[in-house]
Amino acid sequence: MKRKLMAAAIGVTAAFAAPLAFTSEELNFDAYRQMLADGNPAELFEMEGEELWVTARGPKNATLEQCDLGLGPGVVEGAAAQLPRYFADTGKVQDLESRLMHCMETLQGIPSGEIIGGKFRQGERGKLASLVAYVVTHSKGKPIAVDVSHPKMQDMYAMGEKVFFYRTGAMDFSCASCHGEDGKRIRATHLPNITTNKGAAEGWTSWPAYRVSNSQFWTFQHRLWDCFRQQRTAEPVFASDVTIALSVFLAAKSNGYEAQWPGVKR
Repeated sequence: MKRKLMAAAIGVTAAFAAPLAFTSEELNFDAYRQMLADGNPAELFEMEGEELWVTARGPKNATLEQCDLGLGPGVVEGAAAQLPRYFADTGKVQDLESRLMHCMETLQGIPSGEIIGGKFRQGERGKLASLVAYVVTHSKGKPIAVDVSHPKMQDMYAMGEKVFFYRTGAMDFSCASCHGEDGKRIRATHLPNITTNKGAAEGWTSWPAYRVSNSQFWTFQHRLWDCFRQQRTAEPVFASDVTIALSVFLAAKSNGYEAQWPGVKR
């Protein structure tokens, strides 16, 4: 089924891309994104995720229908808009991907190590991405409401802010190097100023997203991993504290803004 969905996604992208041409000196992807908004190919990944949610899998031959994303077992409506959050049952702050990974291990018996040690868009990590697409769709249009009152959430926010401004790697870049000022672009893509609440919301509420340039669906963990790669620094471990801390920082600064999940990117 996944191959069929991928093929369909490529077909949809090609159909949209063929008639579109920009003649201005500055290529603007915003218009392209708007064209795709009503027929986002991410829907194909959402469909696969919905099927995975109700399919018995893993050593325990169980579904994910009892997975608690913070609003009670099985509740997906509005759940992503309130993540990351502190979970008492794990004693940890978890984002959507790490929480789904926890459910896959505890309910289905699928080892977290298989996902952490895997590759994006492949195997169980690829299935996790489809589950993300399914869950976030149920928060589209809902206001971000991340609770940072717990001390561990406050610690994560502080860590995320520190990481955001920390310069590292061969190019001495930080997240703020690209996302610390208004009006910056990379080629056709506008770079939000994440030091502002509006800019943080532009980033947080539009990922995960379907990437038109390569016909792929990228989760936020995938996006963060690629940001570190582009900084020419050590790439983070999947669902590690540093990635979750950055997620808390962006999400909390986005409180009150509406989620646009899943987004459409270049």
